[in-house]
Amino acid sequence: MKPVDLLQQLNALDEHPRIEAKAGSDIGKSMLETVCAFANEPGLDGGWLLLGVTQDQQAFWKQYEVVGVDDPDKIQADLASQCAQVFNIPVRPQCEVAEIRGRRVIAVRVPEAPASAKPVYFAARGLPAGAFRRIGSSDVRCTEEDLAVFYADRPGQSLDLGVLPDGELDEIDRSVLADYRRLRAEANPADESLA
Repeated sequence: MKPVDLLQQLNALDEHPRIEAKAGSDIGKSMLETVCAFANEPGLDGGWLLLGVTQDQQAFWKQYEVVGVDDPDKIQADLASQCAQVFNIPVRPQCEVAEIRGRRVIAVRVPEAPASAKPVYFAARGLPAGAFRRIGSSDVRCTEEDLAVFYADRPGQSLDLGVLPDGELDEIDRSVLADYRRLRAEANPADESLA
């Protein structure tokens, strides 16, 4: 979506699940929480930040005005750097600088993380405090129930069906293994796994 289209949507619909407006003077906590929420929200397909716009406090109804971003190169570099470092996995936003009404704005597309990588969270805060979801036009801190949704959506085998990558053979309780083999033999004496 082009920056001018994002501004038109903001003025027509206000902020909503897929678009957030920010002044964009610096990369603060609020902007990174929105990035985290866009990356996490299931089925949203990510979202857009439009940097360089603010709500016009003088307008009769809610409208957004272009205030511009003074140093778009620095803002883009700071955003890319922080998104690669502050989360448990790197988030790779895509940025486009454009001029609207004589001022520069930045449209930032934040992709939804794959289900296998969710939840995305602030590494320093841990879980659940460091994870956010996009609910309506808000970035909401995750709860334990939200984390259960993310883990349930992960593809692949359950942990009891896979090999533990750092498990050691001497960690296996041989008496439990013998009981398991005995029960398998009782259920199916011809089971190939008993050979």
